[in-house]
Amino acid sequence: MSLLPFAPAVILNLLALLAAAPGVWLLLVTRSREQRQIERLAALTEQAPFDEPMHLMDVANLRMNRVCYRAGFACLSLALLTSWLSTLVLV
Repeated sequence: MSLLPFAPAVILNLLALLAAAPGVWLLLVTRSREQRQIERLAALTEQAPFDEPMHLMDVANLRMNRVCYRAGFACLSLALLTSWLSTLVLV
């Protein structure tokens, strides 16, 4: 008797878990990076003179955040699809 049964559904669920973990990590890191950028911009805006325009995130940071969010959600979607497929597999 083995500790880990190698049924197809178990293997698919393991693959789903392995796909979800990096996606969750990427979403959390991207959100924390985005919050740090917003706090830094808020501090710069407070220190700026009244007639200076408001500080905004640069295009490279916005694009990087967007790509990271898309990749994270793609990992989670792949994990959800793999987990759903594991319910359809007959043992």
